[in-house]
Amino acid sequence: MSLKIYIVEDEPLIVTTLKIALLKNNYHIVGVASDYSKALREILLFTPDLVLLDIQLDGRLDGVDIAKELDLKNINYLFLTSQTDPKTIARVSQTSPLGYIVKPFTEPGLISNIELAKNKINSLQKEFIKIKYNGRTIAINQAHITYLKAYDNYCYIHTISNKYLVPHTLKYMSLQLSPDSFAQSHRSYWINIHKIRGSSHKHVLIDNEDVPLSKTHRDTILKLLEQ
Repeated sequence: MSLKIYIVEDEPLIVTTLKIALLKNNYHIVGVASDYSKALREILLFTPDLVLLDIQLDGRLDGVDIAKELDLKNINYLFLTSQTDPKTIARVSQTSPLGYIVKPFTEPGLISNIELAKNKINSLQKEFIKIKYNGRTIAINQAHITYLKAYDNYCYIHTISNKYLVPHTLKYMSLQLSPDSFAQSHRSYWINIHKIRGSSHKHVLIDNEDVPLSKTHRDTILKLLEQ
C-alpha cells in the first residue's frame, strides 16, 4: 500500500525536503498547503491516508486547529514540531495524532515515523468502514454501528448517533463488516451483536429498537448471544 500523503507546512525549505524524501521512498503526495483554509479544503477533497501537519503555522488558526477538525473526521495525521511554548503544548494534548516528527529531522527518522503510522493506519482500517455520504467520504467506527437495513438497492447504516443512506446493497455493505461483531438477523437486516440488549421470538432489542429476527437466522443469533 502506497500511502497518499498531504503536507501542511509553511516553511518552503522543509516542504522541499519532505517532498524529496517522500518521493524517494515511493509515497504519493496528493497536495501541499501552508494555511488552515486551503489545508482543510483540500484534505476533505483529496482524502489522504496521512497528513504531515506542522503545529506552528502563520495566521490566527494553526496546526492544532486543523488537528481538531481532522480528529472529528477520523483523518490520520502526524505532527511536525519544533520547540513549542507551554500554552501550545496544552492545546496539543487535546488532539490525537498518530505520532510526532521533531524538527530538524533526518530522512531515516521521517520514514521510520511514517512507517509506524502506516502500521497503525492498517490496524485502524479494520475497525472502520468508509462510505460516501452527501458528496463526502466518511469513516465510521464499526463499534458505533447498531444495525444495517436494506432499502431497495440502497442500505441504511444506523449508528449510535446517526443514520446514513448509502448507494450500496445490504449484501455489499455486509461484506465490509467484521464477522466477529456482525450477523444477519433477517433478510433485510444485519446487526451488531455487541449492541443486543434483549431478544424475543421475533425481535432483538438494539438501542431501544426492536429489530426483526427471522426463523432462518434465529438459532445463529441466539448461539452468538449465549457465547
